[in-house]
Amino acid sequence: MWFKNLQLYRIAPLELTLAQFEERLQAHEFQPADRHEMQRQGWVPPAEHTGLVHSVNGQWLIAERTEKKLLPATVVNQVARERAAELEEQQGFRPGRKQMRELKEAVTDELLPRAFSVWRDTKVWIDPEQGRLVIDAASTTRCDEIMSLLNKSVERLGARALQTELSPVAAMTQWLLADEAPEGFSIDEETELQSSAQSKATVRYVRHALEPEEIRRHIEVGKQCTRLALTWADRVSFVLSDTLALKRVSPLDVLQEDQEGGQDAAERFDSDFALMTGELQAMIHQLVEALGGEKVD
Repeated sequence: MWFKNLQLYRIAPLELTLAQFEERLQAHEFQPADRHEMQRQGWVPPAEHTGLVHSVNGQWLIAERTEKKLLPATVVNQVARERAAELEEQQGFRPGRKQMRELKEAVTDELLPRAFSVWRDTKVWIDPEQGRLVIDAASTTRCDEIMSLLNKSVERLGARALQTELSPVAAMTQWLLADEAPEGFSIDEETELQSSAQSKATVRYVRHALEPEEIRRHIEVGKQCTRLALTWADRVSFVLSDTLALKRVSPLDVLQEDQEGGQDAAERFDSDFALMTGELQAMIHQLVEALGGEKVD
């Protein structure tokens, strides 16, 4: 199990033991939404053999689940229009805005019990020793939902987005301009350059060799790098974004060859988690150093 995305956060030193942390999460354990709820959120075990907090080599893993009812607005509006037509025939005039709003609310309440539910689980890795938290989510909106629940569950967590002295945009642009990646990293064949002007003119290279002269011309006319594919130590590839989010994280063959065979599902899960956290700890540390170190308030 490898995280596909890394959204990085700094947290305050944890004063809770693992058991105490799990007790806090239990107060917000996931329960399925009732018939008239559009959405429900809570904590679930990250794997079948675990509790709400799973620890391997001092690294903690938790998982958030969100249930959402699929009730398209087009369906609600269609039924509401049919009801409005019936109401117009009865009362002799078209329903006003207030009546239409009440009709839509009534239709939503009526259809919700028959709506399909979609469950979505998102894993969160907590590194108590380093005071770091990592969410496997692609969007900041999803992260905000999870952090809201986590802050509600665990008091004084003090989580904030990790920031570095150099902005990712400035650093990535300089790496491309110098045609040289920071120590331990190599630049892959994918990048995005965007103008800071109002036009936001954008050039993307995907599976395309990055010719230094061509890249330099784009930078000289005011474009900056907002996405850059990198490989760390020939072991992990990823795409670094302008917000310090790491996307499309993938272990390379050398790591997959290191994994042991002949394990049952629980052992394999723990082995994968231990391997992932060990590798990503080192990679994140080196990346933060390449970005000038962590910014301290």
